Amino acid sequence: MGFSKCVYVATSLVDMYGKCGALEDAERVFDGMAEKNDVAWNSMIVTYTQNGMNEEAIGSFREMRLQGVEVTSVALSGFFTACANLEAVGEGRQGHGLAVVGGLELDNVLGSSVMNFYFKVGLVEEAEVVFGNMVMKDVVTWNLVVSGYVQFGLVGKALEMCHMMREENLRFDCVTLSSLLAVAADTRDVGLGMKAHAYCIKNDFECDVVVSSGIVDMYAKCGRMDCARRVFSCARKKDIVLWNTMLAACAEQGLSGEALKLLFQMQLESVPPNVVSWNSVIFGFFKNGQVAVARNMFAEMCSSGVVPNLITWTTAMCGLAQNDLGCDAMMVFREMQDVGIRPNSMSITSALTGCTNMALLKCGRAIHGYVMRHDMSQSLHITTSVMDMYAKCGSLDDAKCVFNMCSTKELPVYNAMISAYASHGQAREALALFKQLEKEGIVPDHITLTSVLSACSHGGLVKEGMEVFKYMVSELQMKPSEEHYGCLVKLLANDGQLDEALRTILTMPSHPDEHILGSLLAACGQNHDIELADYIAKWLLKLDPDNSGNYVALSNVYATVGKWDKVSNIRGLMKEKGLRKIPGRSWIEVGQELHVFIASDRSHPKTDEIYVTLDLLGFEMRYAKYSPYIQY
Repeated sequence: MGFSKCVYVATSLVDMYGKCGALEDAERVFDGMAEKNDVAWNSMIVTYTQNGMNEEAIGSFREMRLQGVEVTSVALSGFFTACANLEAVGEGRQGHGLAVVGGLELDNVLGSSVMNFYFKVGLVEEAEVVFGNMVMKDVVTWNLVVSGYVQFGLVGKALEMCHMMREENLRFDCVTLSSLLAVAADTRDVGLGMKAHAYCIKNDFECDVVVSSGIVDMYAKCGRMDCARRVFSCARKKDIVLWNTMLAACAEQGLSGEALKLLFQMQLESVPPNVVSWNSVIFGFFKNGQVAVARNMFAEMCSSGVVPNLITWTTAMCGLAQNDLGCDAMMVFREMQDVGIRPNSMSITSALTGCTNMALLKCGRAIHGYVMRHDMSQSLHITTSVMDMYAKCGSLDDAKCVFNMCSTKELPVYNAMISAYASHGQAREALALFKQLEKEGIVPDHITLTSVLSACSHGGLVKEGMEVFKYMVSELQMKPSEEHYGCLVKLLANDGQLDEALRTILTMPSHPDEHILGSLLAACGQNHDIELADYIAKWLLKLDPDNSGNYVALSNVYATVGKWDKVSNIRGLMKEKGLRKIPGRSWIEVGQELHVFIASDRSHPKTDEIYVTLDLLGFEMRYAKYSPYIQY
């Protein structure tokens, strides 16, 4: 038709085809152009970016430069968007350099594109520098900075930016308010959330469904479900996003029944649930331990024509693992692959959690094999989960092997290995690794110190444990958490230093929890200190009167000194309160079969052989003059 000879018409065609998603037609017109000016190249780069063809956008930008075409703000904006989407840090930095060398003004369009790139690749300080150098800033620019700060949890800076916007006489829009509501939700600051809500009402922003969804989410996360329901009910327009926000709020709060009612209600109001809606309902039932109902919801979702996505499968795996159904979680892991969905890092860690909870070492090894075959071992989260699985399944050597294979050992990897040593009672090895970590110039965190103190507690290294605690406070200037005090109390109590353990509890900046008091109570039994046991027991039972474990622990203390009348009194008190001890459970994997046992269990087909073996072990213990600590 001869349009290819007119650069303006051809460029308009490229732009039109790109916006309509007809990429092949856009490329055909562009390739057929006899002459390509900077506007034509701009259109092609932007077309690639708009259609998610980020690598092609970067390639076109490079080709444009090789052709000697002048770099414009529009081309660079498209280039920065592509770099941000691909997290191409090097290329993006080069683009910024081109803008500076070319003397391009950082106006609200180009400056916002550069800032967006830096925020998306996590370079916050560079984004701040760009913002400071911008010659023109509109509301979009300010919103970009606020949302960037919110994304990285820099709440104080986000609020400071909002104050500066007001000082510049800029009005908040829907994007600003959505960011403010996200800050209030993440910090659980209901006061800030209410102020943002009031601003929305005053300026008629409530009709915006994105803002309404943010308000509902904020109230739900702040524990004000009554306000969340009121905002949802009063919304003039309820789209799928608002329905899904309310569904997610109910699920997170454990209101699975209410979430199910909402699912039915939205269908009655002609809003068909999508996969996000179903995922929230399934998650809610799993969270409440209603596994059978969650599975029924999964089946109903499939029968309704909604195809489960990666999040659905991961939610199912995670829910099953958390409800001690590790074998079932592994079956779901296999099923999702059978239907063509490739697991991500969250799916892998959920499956590993199932293996860890049920000590399914063979299944854990199979997942580790999958990670190695699919080159996923670079993920820090997966690596630490694999190490944790091996350690908790009893294979410390495999955990060491994974640790040694890590090319770059960051703090979480060290933490996982120190924790593994601690759980296996290898306190010396844990301390040695702690010292190695410091030699590498890595600063330990609260998790590191908890693991090291726990290792010292398990290994009876009182002197070393006390030194670590002092080092944490004086050298690292860390404020000890309740976990750190708990380890210290257990360390002292297990060494028989009950008075010092009690003194530590009494000087804690916060009230001790039941775990700390419980460890001291157990030590009282081992050291036959009935007077202190009575004192701690009164404190413990006042703190947590309905926990059967506390009564059993006190009963065990009396049993060690033969005070059977008091043991009987405690058992009677438990019966009177309707409390029952949850029976202990253990399991072992033999071949492909998992064998589960509970206290006084006689249901296993080989019960007679098992009890004969136990009797033989008891005989050998007595022959070796070993006196075990017996809990009744």
